[in-house]
Amino acid sequence: MTIDHDSVPRAGRSLSGPRRPGTGLLDRPAGSARTRTVPPPRRPRGAVRSRLALPLALVQVDAIALCTATGLANRAVDPAVPLAPLLGAAAVLPLLLVLNLVGGLYRTRLTLSVLDELPALAVRAVVATAFAVTLAGCLDGRWPDCGPATPARLTVLLGVQLLIAAVGRAVLYHLVRRIRRSRPNPVLVLGAGRLGRRVAAALSERGEYGMRPVGFLDADPPLLAGDTDLPVLGGREVLEREVRRHRIHHVVATAGAADEAETAAALRDAARLGCQVWLVPALREHGSLPAGPLAGADHLWGFPCLRVGGPAMRRPGWAAKRALDVTAAGLGLLLLAPVLVLCALAVRFDTGPGVLFRQQRTGLDGKVFTVLKFRTLRPSNEHESATRWNISQDHRMGAVGRLLRRSSLDELPQLWNVLCGDMSLVGPRPERPYFVMRFGQAYPEYADRHRVPVGLTGLAQVNGLRGDTSIEDRARFDNRYIESWSLWQDVKILCRTAVLMLHPDGS
Repeated sequence: MTIDHDSVPRAGRSLSGPRRPGTGLLDRPAGSARTRTVPPPRRPRGAVRSRLALPLALVQVDAIALCTATGLANRAVDPAVPLAPLLGAAAVLPLLLVLNLVGGLYRTRLTLSVLDELPALAVRAVVATAFAVTLAGCLDGRWPDCGPATPARLTVLLGVQLLIAAVGRAVLYHLVRRIRRSRPNPVLVLGAGRLGRRVAAALSERGEYGMRPVGFLDADPPLLAGDTDLPVLGGREVLEREVRRHRIHHVVATAGAADEAETAAALRDAARLGCQVWLVPALREHGSLPAGPLAGADHLWGFPCLRVGGPAMRRPGWAAKRALDVTAAGLGLLLLAPVLVLCALAVRFDTGPGVLFRQQRTGLDGKVFTVLKFRTLRPSNEHESATRWNISQDHRMGAVGRLLRRSSLDELPQLWNVLCGDMSLVGPRPERPYFVMRFGQAYPEYADRHRVPVGLTGLAQVNGLRGDTSIEDRARFDNRYIESWSLWQDVKILCRTAVLMLHPDGS
């Protein structure tokens, strides 16, 4: 766990510059209206159904292909074997669907191509079939007999399955292209530069992408020759209005906007509003981007295009993250109860009554909550508690306080905050509202940290950005954590935190 205590930057020191290690934890501000994040609107049911239609149809195609192939393989190799496609597919289908889902084969893509997906489909079919054969061997006599796993039978099974899956997908993709041409979705283009205009022109001319540009969003559009009739609707401030007005489901963000920082912030807002965001980077060669469905890369009439993941809190694993928080915090409070009692007694002996220190911190969506810590120092007044940046070198801190800070034991009461839902085990570290306001004004991306619950530890902290270090760097790491969030990344950060606790530095 990392530490962050009551403190203020010393006079004459810039908040933006690099800082000496050994002080409290910083996070970014959100002071004004710009810094408070707004909960996303509820996604319309029609949009959800339209996004799920193609993935569900692809699942059905793969299921039909597998069941049909199993039956045909039985009959073709040995007509005496009873036709039992459902029994034969029982061990293969669940694993096959999971493998295809994880591999991105059920994602809606801009450029639909069966041939691009065929190698990935073949590899996953082989893996799932090998699993079924192994399972049948391990459960010999306890698994329904669906025929011998001979090379000829397996070859027919895989060949027929891939053929049916490919034909089914080809038919589906043909229908999808026709629907896209007849009913294109309105789309906003972020960035009115040369690249943005060329992408908008490609979308307008190529109906198979199913996107109809309605305008550009650019806070300061460049002065280019009028090669498009699309209007520049404004900057980031009009994004939510235009999304609601045109019922926008897709946003294409392009490099080369006059104000790239504002465009990046608008991109995050679009994802928060429930839009699918596509990023067209300023790259001249496709080789600069990974290709294929596994990499998440696509192309839009030759322009390399990347799908931007949805908000972290909407991803499937987020419920598991909360379950991990509740389980770990509950067990931690029970198992560490003796340690908590000893720490409380030591603090009571060192600083007198009031062993717990309560302080206001800013959390999810800019909401303020009360964080709990063991007291390591008794501040002179509430103003000092709210505005002093760091106390690690304060002469008023006794031996007990220094030990608690160096070992991070003073942070253990925050497990209660995690259990109550104010915090998570992993996330951007919470900061006091005073510093949230100051950093939010100084660093444009600081407020974006509050898109997810704050945490006991985070990606910035395990990379050494603790104490009196660069706020800009911390915000960059925190936003990187949010945008690339996965449950495995949380596990890695917790493991790295445990290792760091073995070598405490007192920050």
